Amino acid sequence: MPRILVVEDEEDIRQILVYNLKSAGHEVLTADCGEAGLALAKQAQPELVLLDLMLPDTSGLEICRKLKSDPSLRDVPVIMVTARTDEIDRVVGLELGADDYVSKPFSVRELILRISAVLRRSQATPEATVELSFGILRVDRGAHRTWVDGNEVMLTPLEMKLLWTLYERRGRVQSRRTLLDDVWDANPDNNTRTVDTHVKRLREKLGPAGAYVETVRGVGYRFSEVAEVKA
Repeated sequence: MPRILVVEDEEDIRQILVYNLKSAGHEVLTADCGEAGLALAKQAQPELVLLDLMLPDTSGLEICRKLKSDPSLRDVPVIMVTARTDEIDRVVGLELGADDYVSKPFSVRELILRISAVLRRSQATPEATVELSFGILRVDRGAHRTWVDGNEVMLTPLEMKLLWTLYERRGRVQSRRTLLDDVWDANPDNNTRTVDTHVKRLREKLGPAGAYVETVRGVGYRFSEVAEVKA
């Protein structure tokens, strides 16, 4: 029974979420403010955090940043829920490591389906022997570990899936829509900006190996066929 932490200050919405999540077979924990949610996350180690962006004590973006900077919580998926529709909030949330973004008012049924999709991605167990070695990049997918020039870098499950998808199709251009379908399971509220933001974060984490992920202007992205890193 996946444990989900709901951080939401509006009691009526919190109660609706608790009822429907429990009906869907989840264990549910709740917090009505950011710091309480952060403390509960550290204590209970949930499988997913449903995080409101506008909280009474601190921004949900700040709570997301703290979750993703905590070694014990950084791999826990975060879905942001907010009444704000500004693109900058969506982009910042994704840059901080949020896995999905839902705008209020939302369909509870759709939200449950999104939660299920994110949990499937995060809990998928790849074969322990699957590894790649390409130039200065080495990935052990089974252990969920990545190294660049011998130094380990920390990728989220979604970033790992994005990297692996591009690598498996190296030399072939992948459109943003294709990546949305294959990496994000074609989430209906995601757009090409989602792909661009995650590719940007992936490149930054990979440092010099980020050059392996090439931009094909007007089309999408391609993993290089050449393992050399240009100076």
